[in-house]
Amino acid sequence: MANIRSVKGMVGLVTGGASGLGRATVERLVNMGGSAVILDLPSSDGQSVAQSLGDRCAFAPADVTSESDVRSAVSLAREKFGRLDLAVNCAGIAVAVKTYNFKKDVPHSLEDFTRVITVNIAGTFNVIRLAVGEMGKNEPDADGHRGCIVNTASVAAFDGQVGQAAYSASKGGIVGMTLPIARDLAPMGIRVVTIAPGLFSTPLLAGLPEKVRTFLARQVPFPSRLGDPAEFAHLVTSLAENPMINGEVIRLDGAIRMQP
Repeated sequence: MANIRSVKGMVGLVTGGASGLGRATVERLVNMGGSAVILDLPSSDGQSVAQSLGDRCAFAPADVTSESDVRSAVSLAREKFGRLDLAVNCAGIAVAVKTYNFKKDVPHSLEDFTRVITVNIAGTFNVIRLAVGEMGKNEPDADGHRGCIVNTASVAAFDGQVGQAAYSASKGGIVGMTLPIARDLAPMGIRVVTIAPGLFSTPLLAGLPEKVRTFLARQVPFPSRLGDPAEFAHLVTSLAENPMINGEVIRLDGAIRMQP
């Protein structure tokens, strides 16, 4: 008999949980009977989002690249909810700059490139390495399952566009480390899965003119619209519940293949 798990009763740590894909994930976890710790920057809306969701949600102001901040967030999950079952990495940043601007005779800023790599790859890994230490303390179920990590990459990892050298490299790094980390953690019964979203209606895209948003939506074969963060959250909880999905990268993109 398949040992299908249930999000009800799970405790999740969600980075970038104050907005966009992360917030939708936090809301779904709580609405399905789980508990969530929002890990987001002190300047975010994390506190107000947590308060709006009630006693089964808490806010941990943190920078994903800080070891002490992330340790504190993991400790908060244990102290407030007693355990940690799921970590969802949604925090990330982007820049859009060509490798070299020949008109201005200026190369891509190495500082900007490094910052994107640091937040998106090192930040994701920092959360993984510290969260799994807590998951390893869980009693395994009949399958030997102790926890699950869900990372967020992007279709840019595969179809990087002009100006996305830094962003694509960072998301490609998340894709590349999914399988080896899944293999590292397999003996402890901790799974690692990555979602590669396409074009979603997040605060980043919300700032674009309506004409641009409509154009982008038409690039998606079907359904021809921007993804809803709730659809991302739905996949996260499906992955958390299905114990056989491990070491995999799943495109959630309406079949889009980005043009140059």
